[in-house]
Amino acid sequence: MKNVVALLRDYFGMSQREARGLFVLLLFTGLLLLLPVVYRLWVPDQIPDTSEADRRQLDSLVALLEADKTGSEGRYENRPGRYEPAIASRKAERFAFDPNAIDAGSWQRLGAPRWLAERIVRYRSKGGRFRKKEDLLKIYDFSPDFYAELEPYIQLTTESPTDRPYEHRERYAAKEALDDRPFTARKPASISDRFSKPVLQPFDINTADTTDLKKLRGIGSKLAARIIKFREGLGGFVSTDQYTEVFGLDSLALEELTKYGRVQSPVKKLAINTATAEELDRHVYLSKRQAEIIVNYRTQHGPFTSPESLRNIRILDARTIERLKPYLEF
Repeated sequence: MKNVVALLRDYFGMSQREARGLFVLLLFTGLLLLLPVVYRLWVPDQIPDTSEADRRQLDSLVALLEADKTGSEGRYENRPGRYEPAIASRKAERFAFDPNAIDAGSWQRLGAPRWLAERIVRYRSKGGRFRKKEDLLKIYDFSPDFYAELEPYIQLTTESPTDRPYEHRERYAAKEALDDRPFTARKPASISDRFSKPVLQPFDINTADTTDLKKLRGIGSKLAARIIKFREGLGGFVSTDQYTEVFGLDSLALEELTKYGRVQSPVKKLAINTATAEELDRHVYLSKRQAEIIVNYRTQHGPFTSPESLRNIRILDARTIERLKPYLEF
C-alpha cells in the first residue's frame, strides 16, 4: 500500500495525504465495479413460480388488450377523412338505387362508410335533393372514385311531387275543361291562370332578403338564410361566380340563383389600414390568424398602399389577395 501511495504522489505531484485519499477513492470505485459480477456468481437467478390461476389471468388480460387494439383500429379507419380503408374493409354490393330515396343502411351496403351515409341522409332531411348524378359530389368527402363506381347504378326519378306543388290544381283544371255538364259555361274562363305561380323577376342579390330567395326553386328557409349570412360575411357579392362558394347549393338552386340573382349594388368596403383584427376576421376570405398577422405587419411597417403591398405577408397567397381586391379600401 505504501508503494502505491508513493507512486501516486510522485506521478501526480501531490502531497502524502492527497495520495492516500486518491488511493482510497480508486479502491472504493473498483469494489463498486466488481460488486455486480460477484453478485451474479454467488446469487443464482431465480425464476418466480407462476401458478395456473395467475397464468389464466395474464392470458385474459392479453386477450382484452388485443380486442381493444382491434376496436381502436376500426374506429380510426371509420373516421371522416379516412375514406378508403373504411370501404375496403366491407364487401360492397352493387344495385340500382335512387340517392333521394335509400336510407343509411343501403348506402353502407353500397360501400359507403357509416359517417358518409348518415351525412347524405342528414342532407336530404334538411331539404337537399340530388337532381343530377353529379350532385352527389357536392357532399363533403364524397370520393370521386367512389362516385365513378356508383354512377352506372344511379337512377334518379325525373320528377317528384314536391317539384310540382301545383300539379293537383292543373289536373283539376283539365278535368273541369272536359266536363260537359250543363253549367260549364258558368265556370271561370281560365282556372289554371288563377293558380299559376307568379312570374319571377330578377332581383339585386346584395339587397334581397330570405323572402326573395325562397321564391326560387331548390331554395328553402335554411338555404336562404345561409346565402344571406355568406353575403353579410363578404360584404356583398361582386360576381355570380361566388354563388358556388355557398355550401349546400345543388345544381338546381345554383342555376336559379344565377338566373335571377343579379349583382347591382356595390359591396361594403373593408378599411384595411384602420380595421381591427376582429373586424378583419369577420370577412369570409380571412382567418383569425391571417387577420392578426395583417394588423401586426401594418403596425410594424406602416399602412398598406395597394393590394400588391399585401404580397409581403407570406401567409396571404396570391389567390386570397385576388379575392380580397374588390373589398379593400386604402
